[in-house]
Amino acid sequence: MAQLIFLGTAAAVPDPHHENSLIALRASEGAILIDCGGSPTLRLAEAGIELDEVSDIILTHFHPDHVGGLPLLLMNMWLLGREGALRIYGLHHCLERVEHMMGFYQWEDWPDFFPVAFHRLPEREMVTVLERPEVRILSSPVRHVVPTIGLRIEIGPGAHIISYSCDTEPCPAFVRLAKGSHIVIHEATGESPGHSTAAQAGQVAAEAGAEQLFLIHYPTGVSQADSPVDQARQMFSGEVHLAEDFMTLDL
Repeated sequence: MAQLIFLGTAAAVPDPHHENSLIALRASEGAILIDCGGSPTLRLAEAGIELDEVSDIILTHFHPDHVGGLPLLLMNMWLLGREGALRIYGLHHCLERVEHMMGFYQWEDWPDFFPVAFHRLPEREMVTVLERPEVRILSSPVRHVVPTIGLRIEIGPGAHIISYSCDTEPCPAFVRLAKGSHIVIHEATGESPGHSTAAQAGQVAAEAGAEQLFLIHYPTGVSQADSPVDQARQMFSGEVHLAEDFMTLDL
């Protein structure tokens, strides 16, 4: 049985109870990390996921709250003796900058460093990111302030479908990617270029025909007249949840 674990749910500014948005997908073939902000090593440990269990990392875009924890995660894996290869997926815009970032740390000089394979994804709709016996993941470009991808995760023979918007304004490409999803995970940063409100997230989930909506990448410690969940429910008649750190979905 696969699991999706919210390791972090905050927008760019975390607080003691909400790390930057970070998701782990745990399946029989290994754990897949979606983004790598904050302190991934600590979050994985608290969720009971060994570093050697992480086989793949998908980076949705190059912003600090989504890639800032990668250098430390790679160093921790190396210091703890990892030998197996790690695969990292993303758009060229993101991976080129990741390689430059790691170059500043001179990772090419780290002795006996494990193999890292970068997989550059084309910036077009419905691209297959990876495919395993239990999991298939597709990507499409979404509408953020830098090149960014949303994801469609298909689990098992019955194709339980989860779609993740990442950081985006409402856009038709994500609605197409999310069509028929059982669960839509959508950002709810608020009124800001390249982002969505909770009400807009609800509208997107409705257009995609989803059964459930989980709000993520929301501002923490901000007083609001009505909750993000209430805002989303104005536009979406299905179940609406506010994702919380270490919330686990059994798939």
